[in-house]
Amino acid sequence: MYEVLRDCLRRNEPVVLATVVDTAAATGLGAKLLVRRGGQSIGSLGHPGLDGVVGRDALGNLASGQISLRHYGPEGEIGQDAVTVFVESFSPPPQMIILGAVDFSAALASLAKMLGYRVVVCDARAVFATAQRFPDADEVVVDWPDRYLSRVAAELGARDAVCVLTHDTKFDVPAIVTALATEVGYIGAMGSRQTTERRNVRLREAGVTGDQLARVRAPIGLHIGARSPEETAVSICAEIISCQTGTDVVIPLSEGSGPIHHHGRAS
Repeated sequence: MYEVLRDCLRRNEPVVLATVVDTAAATGLGAKLLVRRGGQSIGSLGHPGLDGVVGRDALGNLASGQISLRHYGPEGEIGQDAVTVFVESFSPPPQMIILGAVDFSAALASLAKMLGYRVVVCDARAVFATAQRFPDADEVVVDWPDRYLSRVAAELGARDAVCVLTHDTKFDVPAIVTALATEVGYIGAMGSRQTTERRNVRLREAGVTGDQLARVRAPIGLHIGARSPEETAVSICAEIISCQTGTDVVIPLSEGSGPIHHHGRAS
């Protein structure tokens, strides 16, 4: 089992290790169950029913990157505390995929890296998508954004983010359509309110439903009066954090009205 865990960690493959740390039974203490992302498991906690319930809960922990103590009956019954299981997730860093090799992207990549993301910058224009322009990115990809997203779609989950900064409908629309088909937790798109509305028309023409469109945070970011690329990066990351934590005391630009830029600041 530990060899499998080691190999998963070396490949950055998400995996969960569940260990019995307390039990009313005479045996079973220290029993382990290793659960991989696809649901395959190795080992046993002592009963098939317990293995099944813990395996299901472990996959939930894996999706959120959580570590927890859970309590069950001896055969996996919910609401009992005969068995205490320590569920430890081993997840790779969350990903931020930035589409568009623009000045705002460089600032966002730098801040996202500081926040612990694995950062990918993707643009179809090789002259802009270079490692020299994005030294903080883990990977710089020269490809059409929608094609790249299609390749990595299965890897994206609730902890990940797709930020569409290309500001060009020929890139934006297919990229957003592709992102909406994934389980990525955050999708944001840059642009003024007028640009956003025009893009929304194109997205609806491409078959995007109203419920799907509601997943797209556009204009991207929180309304904090950001103007520079660095300030905009703060605005975007703040919105991502807000979405992930469920904080409702902030107002995204997509839910406000009026201009998205202030012409002056309070002293």
